[in-house]
Formats: sequence, C-alpha cells, structure tokens
Amino acid sequence: MLREVAARVAPGGTIAGFDPGEFNIDNIHPGKTFFRLLALSGEARFRLALDVQFQQLERHPRTASGNYWHKQIYPWQVWLDGLYMAHPFQLAYARLAQRPALIEDTRRQFAHVHAAMRDAASGLYFHGWDERRLEKWSDPRTGCSPCFWGRAMGWFVMALVDCLEALQDRDSQTGADAQTEPTRALLQRLLIDTAAALLAVRSPDGLWYQVLDQRGRERNYEETSASLMFAYAFMKAARFGWLAPAHAAIGRRAFDACVRRFLSEARLDGICGVAGLGNVPYRDGSYDYYVSEPIVPNDPKGVGALFMAASEAVRYRT
Repeated sequence: MLREVAARVAPGGTIAGFDPGEFNIDNIHPGKTFFRLLALSGEARFRLALDVQFQQLERHPRTASGNYWHKQIYPWQVWLDGLYMAHPFQLAYARLAQRPALIEDTRRQFAHVHAAMRDAASGLYFHGWDERRLEKWSDPRTGCSPCFWGRAMGWFVMALVDCLEALQDRDSQTGADAQTEPTRALLQRLLIDTAAALLAVRSPDGLWYQVLDQRGRERNYEETSASLMFAYAFMKAARFGWLAPAHAAIGRRAFDACVRRFLSEARLDGICGVAGLGNVPYRDGSYDYYVSEPIVPNDPKGVGALFMAASEAVRYRT
C-alpha cells in the first residue's frame, strides 16, 4: 500500500488526481489511507496530504442546517453516502490536528440527518434530502427521496461504527473529554435504533434487499453490497460492545450467506452497480428506478464490502 500511494503524493502533500475544488464528498474518504501511512512511515508528505484533504472540507459547501452538500453538482442535498465519505476522516483528523470543534460538527450533522431523513414508522432512513425542495424526487413537505435504498443505509451504518471507532482511538490517546462524549452517545443511540429497524426487514436468508422495506415485491432482490456492509457493521459493533453480542451472529450469518450464494472463484454477484438521485438521465428515486439499475458482478463497492466483512468474520467468536 505504501508503495502504490507514495507514487501519488508529492513532497508538498499534493495528491495526483485530487482536486479539492471539485467539492465531491466521495473524494474525502480515501484520505483515511494517509493516517495509516503516516504512522507506518513518519513521512511528512503524508501529514501534508491529510491537510490537503481536509482543505476541501473546510471550504465544502453546506446546507443552511450545516450539513455538507453531497457534491457541488448536487446543491443543497444531503445523501446518506456522504456521512461515510466525510466523517470517519473528519474525526480522525480532529484527533491528529487537535481540532475538537470538528467532533461537535460531526455530532450536529448526524443529528440533523436523524431529524430530517429518518422515517418514524419504520426507523429506516431515506436515501437523500433536498433542503430547498428543488428536485423532482424530493417530497414537498419533508424534502426526502421516496425510497429506502439498501446500500445508502449500508454507508450510513458503516459511518456510525467507523466514527465510533475514530472516537475510541481518540480516547485511547487523550482520554474521554467533553467534546467526545455527546458525539459518542448520539452515534451509539442511532446505531442501536437503526440496527433494530434493519432486523425487521431482513430476508429469510438473513440478507437485505435492494429496496429495504419491499420484501416480496416484483423485481426486488437480495443485494450483496448492502448485505455485506450490514454484516461488517454488526460484527464490528458487537466486537466493540456498541451493539449486543447477538448482533455478531446476525452479521456472520449474512456474511456466510453472501459467500455461499454470490461468491465463486471468479466473481462476486448480486451487486447493484450504482444508484443515485437526479442528474441526466434523471433518477427519480422511485422503486422502479432502484430495481432497474444494472446488477454488476465484481463491482468494487461490493468487493470492498466483502473484504471489510471478511476482516470482521475472521475475528468472530461464537
């Protein structure tokens, strides 16, 4: 990993292919690699590269509520995906740079997503929210998109556990403090609540659907990447004690089912290639839209989730 990434980072910390002015929240998460490389090598350029990554977040556009826009091309919009892309990095950077205000910023952004995007009846979260209700997919009253997309909630739950891990890493070095505890309490409460909602929409095989709450509906299917993301999050959260121990077995069951049903020597099947909202051609966030997106073998979003879930599965103890 050091050799591959080193070739992309200049002595001054600039990163080949990374343009902070693009304001694409997806481009923040890969910067987590530099924390590990800095610890392994001690090279100053990786510390500088972390500053370069964070410079985007310092200037990244926000909604009036204070949440990062998903991308500059999606103004005034928050997508669940963006919480995973931004906040584990932000919390790790807060520790490194001694910027405790960033911890409270993360708490506020998650709190707003909970208030604006959670469905009270099911406990599930809608994929996107449009603060200004400009998009055709946004509900005029709530601003939310119509459906509960599996992988969007996969990103959300992984964001919760990875942010909790970042806070635990901070406490191991500095001790718990007034900035950490309110954020940790909120994230754990959201994790417990969301896990309960997810357990209510599992398939008979212990997996999760492309559209989570539409079991049995025509063309809906058990989707691999979301199921593996939930498997990872459940096993990891149980290992750290953020969820009850029984969740580890639930996650391991989902992992085993994905391996048995979708993994062969040559490919990982059952992965939704991509899904989004708006843009051209227009994606309206409807049920028909989500189940029409191509299923793509070996898509990196599924393969990556497989490796992450496998890393927890090898730690699993009955």
